[in-house]
Amino acid sequence: MAAPSPDTPVEFWFDFISPYAYLAWQRVHAVAEASGRAVVHRPVVFAGLLNHWGQLGPAEIAPKRLWTFKQVCRRAARLGVPLQPPPGHPFNPIASLRLVCALHDQLEDQRRLIDALFDATWGGGPGVHDAEALAATLSAAGFDAPAMRARAREPEVKQRLLANAQEAIERGVFGVPTMLVGDELFWGDDSFEDLDAYLRGEDLIDLAALSAWEGLRADAQRQR
Repeated sequence: MAAPSPDTPVEFWFDFISPYAYLAWQRVHAVAEASGRAVVHRPVVFAGLLNHWGQLGPAEIAPKRLWTFKQVCRRAARLGVPLQPPPGHPFNPIASLRLVCALHDQLEDQRRLIDALFDATWGGGPGVHDAEALAATLSAAGFDAPAMRARAREPEVKQRLLANAQEAIERGVFGVPTMLVGDELFWGDDSFEDLDAYLRGEDLIDLAALSAWEGLRADAQRQR
C-alpha cells in the first residue's frame, strides 16, 4: 500500500481516562514527525464511544480491570515511561477534555497542556477529577487557571467536545487511543509498528486479500 500524502496529519483521538492513551501519547509525535507529518489532537469522551457501540469499558469488567493495570505496568516498564495510578479510576474526565478543546487553535500550548494533564493523571500527579487539583496542575504548567477554566465552561467549547464525539463515531472510532490517517484507523498503543509502516508506505496488508475479510458473512448472532 502506498504511503498517504505527506500533508495528511496523524489525528490522535484520546481521553485522559485511558492509560493506553497516556502510553501512546509518549510516542505519537515522534512517529508522525519521522515522516514529516503533524499531529492533530482530538479529545473525545471514551464513555460516549462505549455507549454508542454498546461496549463495556475495561475497568467495568472486574478481571479485565486488573489485567489492564498489569498490562499497562508491563508496557510502561518496557517503554521506560513512568506510570502511577491516579487517585481513582474510572473518573470523570470531561473538565480536562474541555480544557484541551479550549486551546484548539493554539497547538503548541495545547500540546503542553495535554502533557501536563496526562502527567497529572498517570505520571504520579493529583489526577484531573478534582477542580482544585486541576487548577493547581494548570498553574504549575504556566497557564492562567481561572481564565482557562472559565473558557472551558463556554458553550462553544462544550459543543466542540460534543462535535468531536459525533465525528469520531461517524468515522468509525470505537476506542482510545485511536490514530487516524485520512480514513485509515489504528487503535491502541500497541499499533505503532503498523502505523509507522503505513506512514512509510510499507503496510503489510494485501488489499486484494482484504476484500474477502470485508465481505465475510456473520453466521451467528449473540443474544444481548
